[in-house]
Amino acid sequence: MRVDWNKGGGLVPAVVQDADTLQVLMLGYMNEAALAKTRDTGLVTFHSRSRDALWTKGETSGNTLSLVSVEVDCDADTLLVKARPAGPTCHLGTTSCFGEGGAEGAGFLAYLDKLVRERKNADPSESYTAKLLQGPLVKAAQKVGEEGVETALAAVAEGDDAFRGEAADLIYHLLVLLAAKDVALAEVIDVLRDRHR
Repeated sequence: MRVDWNKGGGLVPAVVQDADTLQVLMLGYMNEAALAKTRDTGLVTFHSRSRDALWTKGETSGNTLSLVSVEVDCDADTLLVKARPAGPTCHLGTTSCFGEGGAEGAGFLAYLDKLVRERKNADPSESYTAKLLQGPLVKAAQKVGEEGVETALAAVAEGDDAFRGEAADLIYHLLVLLAAKDVALAEVIDVLRDRHR
């Protein structure tokens, strides 16, 4: 990867994106030393323009960004950093520095997939998801079948609101079944991507 450090006086913007949801988390600046430290430690590190020093995201808050990948843009003067956040990214306590909301669109499915997986060890008396995940696999599979039939019936016999609700139930229960089988949503997306090529 060739980065043109000269255009910005030794600094390039680094856009940080959640590797799973693809939500943009923040913008920072890197110099060669920050990029090298990021790669060496696996924790995203920036160059602070105000302090003229390196700083690793989360070094005081604990809300680190674990590096997944770094790509340079077509002009070699901007970096796209994909990372997995440990806690909120913004100093205001939000997931992203660009608003209070979480991932949107298809990115929300990756967020929901992660949330479902986190419920594997929750108390089944307090979480329907945990109850399904800790119960017999056949029960989770049966729920996908039931919701599939209900979705198909709603499509032909009910209004759009009912259809949307049943489709949401189907997707949720499919995420639960995937988690029960230890298959990540990303793996299914990879299969779809391969079929599309």
